[in-house]
Amino acid sequence: MAYEIPVTQARAELADLINRVVYGGERVVVTRHGKPLVALVSAADLERLEKVQESSDAPVVTSVATVHDPAAASAPREHHRFGIAAEHRGTDPS
Repeated sequence: MAYEIPVTQARAELADLINRVVYGGERVVVTRHGKPLVALVSAADLERLEKVQESSDAPVVTSVATVHDPAAASAPREHHRFGIAAEHRGTDPS
């Protein structure tokens, strides 16, 4: 089970959250209005996910689709606000 924390609190505790992920082996889910927004995972976890994705035709994290609420998605201006960009790499339909 992942540790959940509101985005406002996560901003104030980012260094501690990074330590929990790296040294404590925890996974942290940052929420907004109680809904999952992003997850912090170790680089080793990310590498494992990418290897699984490369060797499979199916998406690695299919359960996110059941949690995702388009109305709660970040506004386009937010990724510019923090200088962070994300890219969704879905499977190629062709």
